[in-house]
Amino acid sequence: MTQAKALNKLIIVAALGYFVDIYDLLLFGVERTHSLNEIIPLQFQNLTPQKLAELNAYYGKQLLNWQMAGMLIGGLFWGILGDKKGRLSVLFGSILTYSLANIANGFVNSTDWYAALRFVSGFGLAGELGAGITLVSETMSKERRGIGTMIVATVGVFGAVVAGFMSDVFTSWRHSYFFGGAMGLILLLLRIGVFESGMYKNIKEEKVSKGNFFQLFGSRKRLLKYLCIIFVTVPVWYAMGTLVIFSPELFAKLSGNPLNAKLISGGKAIMYAYSGITLGDLVCGALSQWLKSRKKTLFIFLLLTVLSMITYFIIGGRSVSIFYGCIVFLGFATGYWAVFISTASELFGTNIRATATTTAPNFVRGSTILISYLLTLMTFLFGKTGLTATIVTGVIILSIAFISLYYLEETFGKDLNYMEE
Repeated sequence: MTQAKALNKLIIVAALGYFVDIYDLLLFGVERTHSLNEIIPLQFQNLTPQKLAELNAYYGKQLLNWQMAGMLIGGLFWGILGDKKGRLSVLFGSILTYSLANIANGFVNSTDWYAALRFVSGFGLAGELGAGITLVSETMSKERRGIGTMIVATVGVFGAVVAGFMSDVFTSWRHSYFFGGAMGLILLLLRIGVFESGMYKNIKEEKVSKGNFFQLFGSRKRLLKYLCIIFVTVPVWYAMGTLVIFSPELFAKLSGNPLNAKLISGGKAIMYAYSGITLGDLVCGALSQWLKSRKKTLFIFLLLTVLSMITYFIIGGRSVSIFYGCIVFLGFATGYWAVFISTASELFGTNIRATATTTAPNFVRGSTILISYLLTLMTFLFGKTGLTATIVTGVIILSIAFISLYYLEETFGKDLNYMEE
């Protein structure tokens, strides 16, 4: 196999891996209502429709937190493993873990088992993106690696669109989990023949600290870089983990009618949001190449994120079609994930690159837990409806993102062939 063909296969496999990753990651959001409406009555008797809706929202948040907790712990495990044992070990191990967990998830009949398997699935999902992007970044030239990561991210986020679409195709939410797990196992076969990063091979036998997570905190400069790239991207997961996943409840509040929650499908909201993200990742990645700047591009898309959230809260409650339109715009504006993950991989040396690139996106995703607690606090301060609290939470998160971007290092065209001391 020629080097060009090997590189093309690497990009394709990384992109398909992230596709399956996103499909499985968002699958719970897509099937939350259907699955919990079937499982909760098995645990509680004589439920009124209102009580069932309340329990669905409650367990929905709890299960999402369990999944994100798994991703936080998994991000550390797979990131360290990627620097100590190689990027390929993570690509194989992570996808096997979350594929088997999702197949098992199709058999659950209790919220306890649901939570346990969401944790295991999240643990496995945590390794896919970081390992794939690290491999692509270390293999491509510094001028063109942004294109590679753009392809991976754009193909990957389309997995959420497919997840939303497939929820209407399958007659049972259980089949969606079976399908996701089966796709992962098939992908394992495609990974045969993918080569290890040359940069990693060059340092593998050297006596240098590899995969030391605490090395990210070893100096003020490294710590600042790590925290800044995480906080710049937290608005993405505030948008997805709150405004999109819980869109039925939020539409009811925006429209002023609790019954309107039934008019919005969580699966469709995710599908529309990630349709926007797919286009956003393409535009954002191309813009960063054209401007030759990750930082300027992130600034432009953060401004678009502010505008999209203003639109969401001001006119989103007028009709179902307008609300879904706002969701698409919100997705496009937060479609800077490709540039974020490129920047994360470019910020650190080869000996801790996989650790940083794998943990950063999972800390962003795991911020869902902190956002949930912040939202609870804001709800306590601003009233029980939760709408004002949601807005204030978003303002806080976006303010921190802009401050973090100010201090973030520009990484476009940076030579990655170095180690952290």
